[in-house]
Amino acid sequence: MTVPVLLPLLPPVMGRGFVELGMAISVFGLVSAVLQAPMGYAVDRFGARRILMAGLALGSAGFAFLAVSPTYVMLIVAMALAGVANAVYHPSDYSILSRGMAPERMGRAFSIHTFAGYLGNAVAPLVLIPIAVAFDVRWAFAASSVAALLALAALSAGKPAAAAAASRPETPRSRPETGSAGSSASGTILVLIVFFLLLGLSTGAIDRFSVSAFVQGFGIALPTANLALTAFLSASALGVLAGGFLADRTRRHGLVAAAAFALAAMLVVTVILARPAGMLLVVLLGATGFLTGIVAPSRDMLVRASAPPGTEGRVFGIVSTGFNVGGIVGPILFGYLLDRGFASGVLWASAGFMVATTIIVLFQERRAPARVP
Repeated sequence: MTVPVLLPLLPPVMGRGFVELGMAISVFGLVSAVLQAPMGYAVDRFGARRILMAGLALGSAGFAFLAVSPTYVMLIVAMALAGVANAVYHPSDYSILSRGMAPERMGRAFSIHTFAGYLGNAVAPLVLIPIAVAFDVRWAFAASSVAALLALAALSAGKPAAAAAASRPETPRSRPETGSAGSSASGTILVLIVFFLLLGLSTGAIDRFSVSAFVQGFGIALPTANLALTAFLSASALGVLAGGFLADRTRRHGLVAAAAFALAAMLVVTVILARPAGMLLVVLLGATGFLTGIVAPSRDMLVRASAPPGTEGRVFGIVSTGFNVGGIVGPILFGYLLDRGFASGVLWASAGFMVATTIIVLFQERRAPARVP
């Protein structure tokens, strides 16, 4: 979140416009998309904890370089390094959780972990902007570098999660999949890649473009639109925590995800057709965020269930590529709709992707009995 948060302050510092700065952020996304799957294999080969520590060190170094030399060229270099580090985080963290947490607490573990990510997004502007304004953007970059070092220190001092996993007996899930079962697992992973792609597109439309859509096409005042987005993001974080408890109390994670997304799509269509204003819009978007947040732990449990033992890193790395592709395609699509004056199309697209996500999940849920003897 460092560069997006500091974006309004960077043009005079680096002597570049927003287009060039946006290209630097695209470097981050492209590098992450290309390396996400290979890093998943590296996690399974060399160990999640070791790879995660290397990623944190690399991310810290990138922002340290920017703190020393806040130039555009160094920004490109730093974003490339941060993209490599970002490709490490998700296969590593999910692998550590999947192997080091008791199965009956897995859903809550995923939900707390994801909630912490939402919290980091919310805290970043509150921390970095005051530092940059009071001192200089160099110090804001330095603060991000130190934050990564603190995480690295905590990870270094902690007990490797693999030790906890090693003491547990194997479960039926631990049998390697061969033959038709292996083909079924490959098909499941392909379905999950599409699921992550649609998930990223549906929520990304609201995260990044709903405020512009409300102001441009719905006549909503900017403060109200921002308040509605804040409600969406805050309720999403709470939904993640609630989804963790749901995920631990059911094996039908696909049904939980499908039901939540179907209801969220209905709420988005209600916003489009009813065009609510004021607090009603805030409430409806908050409820939408809560429902999309509920999906996150069940989503992670679906991925974990598809990963044979010892392959959690690569599976999470592969399916997370769908998120990265959505992050590249979505802004182009939604920006095109806004440029063409079709602001409501952003929300229609979000609702459509939610419906498609629901169909994909129900399809996968229907295939589940055939995969599990």
